[in-house]
Amino acid sequence: MMIQPIDPASQGDLITGLYDAYMAAGTDNAGPQVPFARFRRELCLDSPAQRAEVWAVVEDGKVAGGYCLSLYRLDNTHTGRVFPLVVRPEHRGRGLGSALFEHAAERLRADGRRLMLTETPSAGAGARFAHARGMTVALVEARRTFDLRTADWAALERMVPQVAGYSLEQWIGPAGPELLPDLATLMSGMNDAPRDDDVEDQHFSLDRIRDREQRIPDSGQTCYTTIARRDSDGAPAGYTRICLKADRSDGWGAQTDTTVLAGHRGHRLGLLLKLANLFWLREREPHLERIITWNATSNTHMLAINEAMGFEFFDEWNQWRLSV
Repeated sequence: MMIQPIDPASQGDLITGLYDAYMAAGTDNAGPQVPFARFRRELCLDSPAQRAEVWAVVEDGKVAGGYCLSLYRLDNTHTGRVFPLVVRPEHRGRGLGSALFEHAAERLRADGRRLMLTETPSAGAGARFAHARGMTVALVEARRTFDLRTADWAALERMVPQVAGYSLEQWIGPAGPELLPDLATLMSGMNDAPRDDDVEDQHFSLDRIRDREQRIPDSGQTCYTTIARRDSDGAPAGYTRICLKADRSDGWGAQTDTTVLAGHRGHRLGLLLKLANLFWLREREPHLERIITWNATSNTHMLAINEAMGFEFFDEWNQWRLSV
């Protein structure tokens, strides 16, 4: 068994093969499917924030299994994220998964990293595999869904808070260059979200935010974004975003980050932002049926907002850690 590197620039057929293995290995995972463009752009290619490595076992010209490794550059340089690590169902039972796992751990050690991170559904083969290899749960996240077809829209209208001293700004797709400094400021608020104690704050540089925005169309997505500004000085105060497939090929939207900066909390801006973005999305994208979101189960404030809006429990995922 030989584990070989894959170059996304020159071995696109093998990247496609790894994606096919990822999809085949995850058939029991409910929820929206990750499109190939997003898989390749976010997991297989370098960015200002991370160096990416892709490794696979290739048999008869086809990928039997493999993994993607993200090595962070701007922060958390003591860690690396392995996701996904997959073996096609017909190749299981031969020790291939264990060999890939040990190879990933060695790649981390060779790069001077001491902490491996990954994630799996809280139940199932992935969780059993991680536990059997000595990984421990660093954080539990719950996915919840909001059904636009059955939502009580009148009740949601009544929930909209009256917030004085702030105005909302909205756009579709990537942010323009004039907005990048504000987004960098706003994303720093995500460092207040629950995380592993051994994981540092993320550094949201302009290059990192610029790359993130440019990645949106490259990943086959578009997005709806709403931010709040303080009227007195125009300072950015809060942010929320929902992403969806650019080709509108399914009925899913994904609620991503929502944050309000510390100096602007206590005005119910988080609820205002999420409701305003949701109403706007519903008006512009009538094909959408459901929104899915992730929250740490310890993030009681955001969970309370989501549940008040009508998000319902879908499933749980574990973030795993292992000292290597």
